[in-house]
Amino acid sequence: MESLVLAMVDEPSVCIAARALLGAVIFGHDGVAARITEVEAYNGPDDPASHAFTRTPRSELMYGPADRLYVYRIHGHHCANVVTSDEGRGAAVLLRAGEIVDGLDAARARRGDVAAHLLARGPGNLAKALGITMSDRGTDVLRAPGIVVQRLTDPLPAETIAAGPRVGVRLAADRPWRYWVSGDPTVSAYRRHPKA
Repeated sequence: MESLVLAMVDEPSVCIAARALLGAVIFGHDGVAARITEVEAYNGPDDPASHAFTRTPRSELMYGPADRLYVYRIHGHHCANVVTSDEGRGAAVLLRAGEIVDGLDAARARRGDVAAHLLARGPGNLAKALGITMSDRGTDVLRAPGIVVQRLTDPLPAETIAAGPRVGVRLAADRPWRYWVSGDPTVSAYRRHPKA
């Protein structure tokens, strides 16, 4: 794992935006809210692991405006990203994990009887716990109603944030653009793609 200092050398702005989302609270449906503990940065056409590497109807939403929710479905799960770049850039941050801080009963109704630290561990589980579906795609996360992200006034201190390679991507797999709250039990396990 690279140190955060090394990861910050010549990094794109999406990485700064990704770290700034750590500790933010995302408000989902039915009163469920989660503190974001893990994210991954994807840098559009400059990043072969990004859905926006090639501009398609599916990835068009990633090209802006910023602060829109880009939702997609993979392996039967929904995953949620926050678009972070100006229009035309295609950068977004995948929300990978969180700690449920409100609406525990509703989150459990969606996720089942699992330990609290596992309810929103992993991007599919986080979206499911929050009730995020394709109908939330394009939501402005700065305005209610709908999915809202309340960012911290002051970002988390750099020494509390860890960085490493992204999970499960085949291309650009070694870019240290996955960030998480160090030592937090809700953070998902690292799994390298077998073809990376």
